[in-house]
Amino acid sequence: MNAITDITKDIQAQIIDAFNFRHATKVFDADRKIDERTFATILEAARLSPTSFGHEPFKILMIQSQDKRELFREFSWGANGMMSGTTGQLGTASHFGIILASTGKTMTAGSDYLQDHYRDVKHLPDEVIEIFNGAYGKFQTSDHGITTDRQITDWSGKQAYIVLANMMTAGALLGIDSCPIEGFDMERTTQTLQDHFQIDGTAWKPAVMFAFGYRAKDPEFPKTRRSMDDTVSWF
Repeated sequence: MNAITDITKDIQAQIIDAFNFRHATKVFDADRKIDERTFATILEAARLSPTSFGHEPFKILMIQSQDKRELFREFSWGANGMMSGTTGQLGTASHFGIILASTGKTMTAGSDYLQDHYRDVKHLPDEVIEIFNGAYGKFQTSDHGITTDRQITDWSGKQAYIVLANMMTAGALLGIDSCPIEGFDMERTTQTLQDHFQIDGTAWKPAVMFAFGYRAKDPEFPKTRRSMDDTVSWF
């Protein structure tokens, strides 16, 4: 029992250490690259992440070509000096990508896409698919009022953030730095994805960008958060 307790305490310490280690890295060491196996683990954490109803309303677009990354520079935060943002990350991150969120075209209850997903991915029998259609339809219309394309896309974006959070946590546990990036022009990013990456802008919208690599220097300021008492209420 003591051995198990010691292992549990060690794991607990590793988790807290990882969260204290992680920070929003603005500039990475461009000479250090994440090895293929390590980043494959981070991507597997993304693939195995939970999503509402198990619908997996996201897609990950990895952008390793520097020429392709440069397509986003003009309309990503940092290019005009407001913040360091992707100006530093586009050029220095070992791995850079965008998580795309599904729109109402595929995530509306009863869509052909979801029927295929239930059959081909979840391997559900027809009678269970009918149950899913009814439950998800009720969730969208009655429970949450998620019926417009914008509302459905925003809901998909929430799932994308779960995915990115798990990627960043996995990275921190492996000693990999990361940064989520929301600062970008939505319309121009969508158009660039359509023009240069063959992404159907009616089916997918950019939810969040991300960068992974190794920090060029340690954070200038210590991590600050609200106290536990201000963060959590028990009843």
